[in-house]
Amino acid sequence: MHAKSPTGTKNGGISFWYDDLGGVPAYRKPLPGDIEADVCIVGAGFTGLWTAYYLKLARPELSVAVIEMEFAGFGASGRNGGWCTGSFAWNREKYLRTGSRAGLIEFERQLRGTVDEIVRVTEQEAINADIHRTELLTFACSAAQMQRLRDEYEQDMAWGVPRDRLELIGPAKAKARIEVKDAVGALVARGVARIQPAKLVRGLVMAVERMGVKIYEQTTVTKIEAGCVTTDRGIVKADRIVRATEGFTHGIPGNEREWVPLNSAIVVTEPVPETLWNQIGWDGAELLGDARHAYCYAQRTRGNRIAMGGRGIPYRFGSKTDQWGRTQSATIDQLKTILHRMLPQTQSLKIDHAWCGVLGVPRDWCATVGLDAETGIAWAGGYVGIGVSTSNMAGRTLADLLLGEETERTALPWVNRRPRKWEPEPLRWIGIHSMYWLYHMADRYEAQAGGTSTSLLAKIANRISGR
Repeated sequence: MHAKSPTGTKNGGISFWYDDLGGVPAYRKPLPGDIEADVCIVGAGFTGLWTAYYLKLARPELSVAVIEMEFAGFGASGRNGGWCTGSFAWNREKYLRTGSRAGLIEFERQLRGTVDEIVRVTEQEAINADIHRTELLTFACSAAQMQRLRDEYEQDMAWGVPRDRLELIGPAKAKARIEVKDAVGALVARGVARIQPAKLVRGLVMAVERMGVKIYEQTTVTKIEAGCVTTDRGIVKADRIVRATEGFTHGIPGNEREWVPLNSAIVVTEPVPETLWNQIGWDGAELLGDARHAYCYAQRTRGNRIAMGGRGIPYRFGSKTDQWGRTQSATIDQLKTILHRMLPQTQSLKIDHAWCGVLGVPRDWCATVGLDAETGIAWAGGYVGIGVSTSNMAGRTLADLLLGEETERTALPWVNRRPRKWEPEPLRWIGIHSMYWLYHMADRYEAQAGGTSTSLLAKIANRISGR
């Protein structure tokens, strides 16, 4: 399940977040055989659990069964970086192909509200997820990175993002917040929160079970078709079915090229002593990112550790996934390099834990939610690594669609989008690895060149990837 590296770093075991809870949970019972339900949800992560929650909230009489391959929260929901941002990776032009400008502005407005909604539910359901309202600081450490932040800020302002939501700050103010090496400025996003993801997902599990939702673990789905979910433990017959499998969608026959599972990995330091915090700052427990093409993400945890994440090896041939979060030694070394590059004060800190997981990426890099009215099969995902708050929005939207209700959510431009499938192997592997190689080279070139223009290499990578 996990191993210790020569340096004493725990590798795998799902994630540090479960160690913080005392270990991974005991399994619930598997599907006992053939059953019937009003709604069958495949996948017990954030998307599946939020969908079940809002369905039962609206219609307590519904019978809802959730089928999970391992245990609830096994995937990205229990392994992510703990960013609850009320946003995700935007490509507005692509969403405009299926919606209007007004619809897209409304979509962003509703997404921003997901942070308040998640906080509201955790308070109502007495879920302690270490939620801390804070700000997201995206640092620029070169002139080209700072120009990208300016461009992003101006675009967001042109699209009507509230002015009190975003602020560009210069090097002095940025370094006064967090002492990031070579910082030339930062983009501040307000209205976000830090969470402990495993605590949130375990709390949701208990909440939906109190509402009468049945969760069957250790049950592998082998086929999804109209009115029927086939598993290795039996068959579930249901008029409505939800595919909420995100980065594991490729494992269901017929969905091998729907979304690719890209890898992301995280390292967590030992607790940081107060003397070191005095050098670093980070007093507001802000979320921390950077404007490099090879993006990183970090948080200061409740226990005063630093959790730093990034891509590592981005993709395994044939869409293969990890074994219980175990990652490569080279990935751990890369993440340590990123941590020490941004915060050289941390070089003496020991890395206590490292792990990885997969996230679902559609071919156009745009999240989607929908329902096929003919088959009764619904889906949501493709969050491209920013799914903590987006999954809440997806759960509410799916509940509306499944109940046949027309709401302000069901008319949004991500509903019923169908991007084309990914290329077959080996083209998929070659394309994805070429993309990330180009991004790394672009970051290196921009750091050396010193200009304000984004590298042509990154633009080529964007074209290859469809981002």
